[in-house]
Amino acid sequence: MKNLKYIYFTLLFLIVFSCSDDFVDVASEDENSEEFFNSENDYQLALVAAYDYLQTTAKFYQYAEIASDNTLCGGESATDSPYIQEIDDMIHSPVGQSDGGLRTMWQWMYEAVNRCNYIMEFQDKTDFPNKTSVIAQTRFLRAYYNFILVKWWGDVPMLVDKRIQFGDQFTIDRTPKGEVYALIEEDLIFAAANLPYIQNETGRVTKGAAQGLLGRVYLYQDKFAEAADVLEDLINNGPHRLLTSDEYPNMFERDWENNIESVFEIQYSDVDGGSYDCFQCLEGNYTTFFNGPRDFIDSTGKFDAGYSFNIPTQEAVDAFEPGDLRFETTILDIEQYIADNPGSSYDANAGYEQTGYFNRKYIARKGDLDIADAALTNPDNYRAIRYADVLLMAAEALNRGGISDTRAQNYLNQVRNRAMLPSVSTTGTNLTNDIYKERRVELFGEGHRFFDLVRTGRAAQAIDGFVSGKHELFPIPIEEINLSGGRWAQNPGY
Repeated sequence: MKNLKYIYFTLLFLIVFSCSDDFVDVASEDENSEEFFNSENDYQLALVAAYDYLQTTAKFYQYAEIASDNTLCGGESATDSPYIQEIDDMIHSPVGQSDGGLRTMWQWMYEAVNRCNYIMEFQDKTDFPNKTSVIAQTRFLRAYYNFILVKWWGDVPMLVDKRIQFGDQFTIDRTPKGEVYALIEEDLIFAAANLPYIQNETGRVTKGAAQGLLGRVYLYQDKFAEAADVLEDLINNGPHRLLTSDEYPNMFERDWENNIESVFEIQYSDVDGGSYDCFQCLEGNYTTFFNGPRDFIDSTGKFDAGYSFNIPTQEAVDAFEPGDLRFETTILDIEQYIADNPGSSYDANAGYEQTGYFNRKYIARKGDLDIADAALTNPDNYRAIRYADVLLMAAEALNRGGISDTRAQNYLNQVRNRAMLPSVSTTGTNLTNDIYKERRVELFGEGHRFFDLVRTGRAAQAIDGFVSGKHELFPIPIEEINLSGGRWAQNPGY
């Protein structure tokens, strides 16, 4: 079968959403369903439509990285994409986030959940042999999107197995996050029980992806025993492993996508399917080009220039220990690179907040500028769940849950040893801190740091401008509150 990366763009837009000011602009006539969901092909088309919104989540991991102490916003100037600058400076508010900022991200996730709920609403209409798999994949996707919503906004409006349609916002309250998490857990438990570890089409959800995400969801709620159980089951019985030290430098290269360490990967392609006015139509990973250095000429033919966003801080760079194999795969030290490659050049004054470092995991490779619009059609996949993260999550659950520091050390040291670093033998709080440090460097640039700091209560000490009791959540866009008739209260502090 085709790689899912290459069929996203062929989906049938079964649910009609718009870029208008409506909360959700969908066709409400139930007669649409009478002519649909009459065959397995109908369900598969609807499922591909639900997968499609995974591609919009690139903004979430880039913005989360910028919100943390790992990177600065960067860009061309202080007024380039002000909605991202505000998140970086912790001065974001419910207003001013409509043009590509938090409001579009809120809308996209509700459109994504609606596509999943469209399938669930009619899950009993037609039977076919592969139906359980379709429902399991749908429920994973709904969990993935709802997890983003609850991480970013806390209590959120929610319906179960039913689409939110225009007008519903006047009667639906914000669902307490505990109930949202409960649905996420139910969806992922079902998905894990009904999906195989290996799919016959690359990019489709697997049992391992469901287990990895479920472990993460448990960890975010401090359910350490539950997290340890599901993550260790994946470790002991799943097909994944760490890439070797020799293989690791290839981890984020294009021809190593969907490798054995990748538990769940979001598929992108170079199909020209979107525009700056319709980011949710994109097939490409826009962050790759946005992360690259401006006015950069590479004599080696390895990298291309970019828009110089998401700039690593010196403190984050210094978090890497001497001899860490991951450093050169993670961080592009532009001055050192130019010194090592005569004929290369870079204008440090061409961008804002430049530190001389760039996120090497996701920047444009040579030839990307030859694509129709390199900023919108980059085919680099996002490694949403890696086996290294699974090991570190398991280590944290075992340690913080008081279950087994010995097993926690083992998992932590597998990641460290792969990076050519010595094992640690710490226990208790010292081991907890070692795990936190390892997560920062192993997962740098992948969008986990901000929420790691928030969920462990360390954000106020680490992030400049972070206000406890406020910045753990992002503001609900004022337009959405207005569209609810004021039914939804704003998050605290905004």
